[in-house]
Amino acid sequence: MKQSEIKFTVTLDEKNNPKKIDWSAQDGGVESTSKAIMLSVWDAEEKNTLRIDLWTQEMRVDEMKQFYHQSLLTMADTFERATGEKEAAKAMRHFAQEFGERMKLVMKNPVF
Repeated sequence: MKQSEIKFTVTLDEKNNPKKIDWSAQDGGVESTSKAIMLSVWDAEEKNTLRIDLWTQEMRVDEMKQFYHQSLLTMADTFERATGEKEAAKAMRHFAQEFGERMKLVMKNPVF
């Protein structure tokens, strides 16, 4: 059986706040630095989601808004692929559209 590793290295400042977030995925040939991560892990035994949300001081508010908007959209896509629930995914995209409009990230879309 093949194993693959995705590695996150978080450098902290003197107050234990993230100063730098590096990550790598050897199989994908990726080594990069990021300003923020959102990681969700399903705990099958507890039937609960465990989360790690980190961002550096360099992450601007406008970038955070865009990060969340794009995350909402990709969550809808992943949810649809994983479950086949087209209508629920459509509702999630609708919410992401509304969120994007409120944050002034996207124009009003008459389709939604």
